[in-house]
Amino acid sequence: MKRREKRQVRRSALNEVAFRRYFPASWFSSLGSWMLRFLLGWSAWDLTASASWVGITAALMLAPALLLSPWFGILSDRINPRYGLVASMLVHGIIALGGAAALWANAFGIPVLLALALAMGVVTSGHSPMRLALIPLLVERAALPSAVGLSATTFNIARILGPALGAALIASSGPALAFMLAGVMFAIAAAILLKIHGIGIREPRPREPFLQQFTAGLRYVRAEPAIQLIFAFTVLNGMLGRTVVELLPAFAGGFLGGGAKELATLTACAGLGSIVGGLILTRQQADTASLLNLVALAIAGAALLMLGLFLGSDLYRLGALIFALSLFTTIAGTGCQTIIQLCLEERYRGRVLSLWTLFAMGGPALGSAALGALTDIFGYTPVFTVAAGAGWLVLLLLYSRRTSLSGL
Repeated sequence: MKRREKRQVRRSALNEVAFRRYFPASWFSSLGSWMLRFLLGWSAWDLTASASWVGITAALMLAPALLLSPWFGILSDRINPRYGLVASMLVHGIIALGGAAALWANAFGIPVLLALALAMGVVTSGHSPMRLALIPLLVERAALPSAVGLSATTFNIARILGPALGAALIASSGPALAFMLAGVMFAIAAAILLKIHGIGIREPRPREPFLQQFTAGLRYVRAEPAIQLIFAFTVLNGMLGRTVVELLPAFAGGFLGGGAKELATLTACAGLGSIVGGLILTRQQADTASLLNLVALAIAGAALLMLGLFLGSDLYRLGALIFALSLFTTIAGTGCQTIIQLCLEERYRGRVLSLWTLFAMGGPALGSAALGALTDIFGYTPVFTVAAGAGWLVLLLLYSRRTSLSGL
């Protein structure tokens, strides 16, 4: 890996014409994604009133990345990732329409719920590598922190608006119409992407067999301790703060005894925290050492907040804690993504980012399934207290290896 200049001039991604043309599609796709995630999580609690089933549903929406993200990463190195995003939008729309159709046919039960969650997990495994591979093709290097931060901000504004729309439609017209509206959002995003030309274009490269390309990507990662370190930080962040966010349906129902309204409120608090976290990232320079320090501080803050979650005895207190936890989690997650984007050689970008996606989704997938089951047995406070303490120990170990970033 080549040594790069650490200090960079901060530049806004919105100054880049290509990024401005892509930006509206990201708004609609994020809004549709959060509406669909909210509806599936709410449905899991509504059908079962079990934190275990909520955790299983969340895991199914994340776990397929463990198997499929590397394959999609290789594909994103081969094709224009814009085409991959268009295909992703269309499949997301079909999933949303499938949920609406099942509800109208009175066939929406646990099997349908799990099938839809699994289908969303599969398509998300492809969406994330394509999106991550496209963004660096739209901006200059100095604008990458801004682009990552703006993407996170967009995603998390949608985290507020999507569940709010979903909850309002559930209360007024029922969940079927909410699923239908999510499908419309994906259709609009696909239409915008189809009308944009001249983005995501790469110089033609020789195509090696998939297995050979995958092996080459693994060798590249094995030779770079700095990338391995960021992967580890990503997993830790996913198993702490991200896990709590994935279990919000259980917190709303089991901890507060609420329903769709309370879940939408907590999800909005998480989204607002993530917006602030994303905006903080847009103000950072392309300095890997400073970004890593920010990531470590954010994960430490998230672990401390997990210790205090039991203090959230009402909706407002718990909402404030979720806001802060989501802020720290977003800073850590987008910070890790920015460091990876700054470090990579272009020819390996899709493959390595697919591995990063694997860890970014795999951490909360495993965490939500495990902690969801454990909280049904032991309760929220002891489980999250032990998880936070273990997280602090792992954080100290990882931070002691930060010198591996000195060669970047």
